[in-house]
Amino acid sequence: MQEVAVVGVGLHRFGKAGDAIVGNKSVTELCRHAVDMALQDAGISWRQVQAVSAASSRFSGGKGWGLNGNDVVEDLGSTGVPVYNLSAGCAAGGNAFNVGWSLVAGGVYDVVLVVGGEVMPKGMIQTAGTEEVTDPEFLRQRCVGIPGPAFWSMLARRRMHEFGTTEEQMATVTVKARRCSVGNPFARFQQAITLGDVLNSPYVSNPLRLFEICPVSNGAAAAILCSPQKARQFTGKPVWVAASAVATLGFDDSLPRNLAGPVPTGPSYHTEVMGAVRKAFERAGIGPRELSFTELQDNTCYYELAYPEEWGLCEPGEAEHLVEAGETAPTGRMPINPSGGFVSFGEATTAMGVFQIAEVTWQLRGQSGARQVPDASVALAQTNGLGGNATAAILKR
Repeated sequence: MQEVAVVGVGLHRFGKAGDAIVGNKSVTELCRHAVDMALQDAGISWRQVQAVSAASSRFSGGKGWGLNGNDVVEDLGSTGVPVYNLSAGCAAGGNAFNVGWSLVAGGVYDVVLVVGGEVMPKGMIQTAGTEEVTDPEFLRQRCVGIPGPAFWSMLARRRMHEFGTTEEQMATVTVKARRCSVGNPFARFQQAITLGDVLNSPYVSNPLRLFEICPVSNGAAAAILCSPQKARQFTGKPVWVAASAVATLGFDDSLPRNLAGPVPTGPSYHTEVMGAVRKAFERAGIGPRELSFTELQDNTCYYELAYPEEWGLCEPGEAEHLVEAGETAPTGRMPINPSGGFVSFGEATTAMGVFQIAEVTWQLRGQSGARQVPDASVALAQTNGLGGNATAAILKR
């Protein structure tokens, strides 16, 4: 296996259909913007790309069937380049990055484009694509009534019971996230909000309020991965992939499966996430407290409290106090989501894992402006998605 470098990244600013940010752009138009930006950042042309690893879903239009990568290639120019289309729910971008990394690390290609983009439907994400009475996902949502926010609220309520977490402390996570996104040119929400703003927003699923849950968004992200030889031709300061890992859930995971799952026995309610993160730390040869910062999947404020404890970044029950003390801000001792996270961007499902790679790359280059983590040298990016899919990548400079 050879080293893999990230030499170019790009984003299209996140927003919703019809607004001043994304207008009525198709997913292919969003992806084209991100890819063009990544190519320019890397200083290479489209014809130099040897393979495409694309995060794809059924939401976005185009050909459908999860063929987003083929739509992107036809739009940019049909050079005959091989396309690998990946679908893994909210972990699709991280999965596509892992495949791109594997192709370069294994010496199959020297230059690989990783891309993900999404035009999301309105409202809460529906997982079942058909009204089929034998489909567990259809039954879970129709009969049990557990869309994402309801599941997250149960996790949050459990944390409140175990650690005495208050609604004010959870709201503080959102306040911090929005403070980070002020001036971030790619975030959907770029205005600071107060604790009162969060606590006065309506409940979506008690105890979680509207400002504590990421909305659906449209957006796209891209990254150019290269072998060491090619990377040094394009840049003198590449960002290196220290590790990339993928995992799925275990038997003791508490995520709903066929309407119910067994009671978990371990410290994590997401065994797939724990598996991916552990693999990433092992492959990178570092410990969790050696990270300069982390970009994690904060569909809601609960995850920014629970995940750092589960992964060993801090002690159980400590996260709330770290947020209140400013330690999870970009200048704190345990920065979490200096980008502003999903809460500030909204979720364009298949783009999210690649969006994290872009943010991590800019941070490690020292190009993140007011949200810059001082002297950032190593960072973790993490996603998890429908079906018990999870990814983790560690990048270093």
